[in-house]
Amino acid sequence: MHISLPPLFLSRRRLLGAGLAGLALAGNSATAQGLGKVRLAGWSKPISEITNLLAEPDKGFFKARGVELVYLPGAGGGDAIRNTLSGQADVAFTDPGSFFMALDKGEKLVAIYDIYPQNVFNVVSLKTSGIRKPADLKGKKIGVYSLSSGTRQNLLVMLHQAGLKESDVQIVVTGLLNFAPLMQGQVDATAATDTGLAVGLRKGIGDVNVMPVREHLNMSSDLFVVREEVLRQKKDLLKAFLQAYRDSAAWMIAHPEEAAQLAVKHAIDGTHRDINLDVIRLRNASSLPTGPGAASRLGSFDPAALQKGADAYRALGLVQWQIKVADVVDTSLLPGA
Repeated sequence: MHISLPPLFLSRRRLLGAGLAGLALAGNSATAQGLGKVRLAGWSKPISEITNLLAEPDKGFFKARGVELVYLPGAGGGDAIRNTLSGQADVAFTDPGSFFMALDKGEKLVAIYDIYPQNVFNVVSLKTSGIRKPADLKGKKIGVYSLSSGTRQNLLVMLHQAGLKESDVQIVVTGLLNFAPLMQGQVDATAATDTGLAVGLRKGIGDVNVMPVREHLNMSSDLFVVREEVLRQKKDLLKAFLQAYRDSAAWMIAHPEEAAQLAVKHAIDGTHRDINLDVIRLRNASSLPTGPGAASRLGSFDPAALQKGADAYRALGLVQWQIKVADVVDTSLLPGA
């Protein structure tokens, strides 16, 4: 069963940002004429954890590689996939679950960059709830960002580990600010990213129990995904886009304090610099692949972990067909490939 809650505690900046159809990040449009344009469909509004993208008017990482960047806000990885399949965007910033489910429907998609190789999703409850393990979620109301988001997909993974189905709980769509309903008792638990949890703790949600999904399935949280035809038609532009993105990610890893300050200027949730810094440091950590030389391998895939994820989604019944990850990942555009 699914229900939706109205958004809570929306600032004026968030209300204004929520209506953006697309956010041009190239800075002075007069100087951007003639550059190749990449329309990036995001899973979120312009929030602090993607400051490396939002800082483009100040830092110019994409412009330096000949790319004009346009960011299209969304409400979950499924939104990013839909915007890409419709042709409104060239690249989807999406979670593996949404990618797998689109592939299962026969869509011709390819992953070209692993944005966050670490699983950043958790299911969080107040200490007073008595929820200590996944089996305790049975019969409970659980908040998710949206029904097309990674929060829902990863919640289903956790339920599966406890032998539960989606019908065994009540899923409540809470929006991005999903800790307010938890604090107000509208849900018993909420599925959230590590950055969402950090913000919630800063805002005083109190003592909580945190069940990390990575303890059950540690696969990537987000990927860059494109249609096969776009990959064929725009290889050079996409390669430049990935290099520029890696430049921006490396900058945010090396200069988190500067990024936190720029988030105040550009992110709709960036009012507090200290919270921005917490969020940015968490996202920096999740950007690093496992193993030695991680900083030089930004974007690289762990095929075994992704295959394990695809197999888990099939076991869950979220996809019907076997997905062979090696057939839907293209590493040829990665910087240094």
